[in-house]
Amino acid sequence: MDLGLEGGFAEPVLQSQTCFRAIMDALANPGTIQKLATPVTASGGLTTELVSTLLTLTDHDTSIWLDNATRSDRAVLDYVNFHTGAPVVAEPGKANFAFASGAAHLPPLDQFNLGTQEYPDRSTTIVLAVEALSGGAELIIRGPGIKEHGHISPVGLPGDFVAQWAANRELFPRGIDLLLVADGAVMGLPRSTRISEGH
Repeated sequence: MDLGLEGGFAEPVLQSQTCFRAIMDALANPGTIQKLATPVTASGGLTTELVSTLLTLTDHDTSIWLDNATRSDRAVLDYVNFHTGAPVVAEPGKANFAFASGAAHLPPLDQFNLGTQEYPDRSTTIVLAVEALSGGAELIIRGPGIKEHGHISPVGLPGDFVAQWAANRELFPRGIDLLLVADGAVMGLPRSTRISEGH
């Protein structure tokens, strides 16, 4: 089967709407796990969750960054071009959306487009595939959309994630937003969220 042409949503309108709602709910309710609609199959280095978010969020007007391992896969580039037409950029700072197949392939957060004071919404939204959305070291989250505080424990974040995120949070209203994906689901961490290590 040619993954460049196959492997999109079986019901594109319904499934992309389902995914979009899950992503919006994940960002509105940081730290919660929202179920994604999954495509027929993944493509190359892209997990099914990365493909779901890519099909939902991107089109020919949205520039995307793919990590080096994924971007060097011709099948992935054909897939993206066929299903979304989104232009793929090599520089993280020029991307509307970034897709990383793992923390080891993700540049420091401050290399992405952090937006401007006038247009903070022009920053990059990063979609990071992690090993699991729970079961790792506990982190405490606070901020808009979270009652008092919440607890998250994703597996597969960058080693210095808490420090990187604190620097990102200080840029508010600028800064990147982060979507973590695994196990057919998504967790949102908008730039307004404060994250600290649990005890």
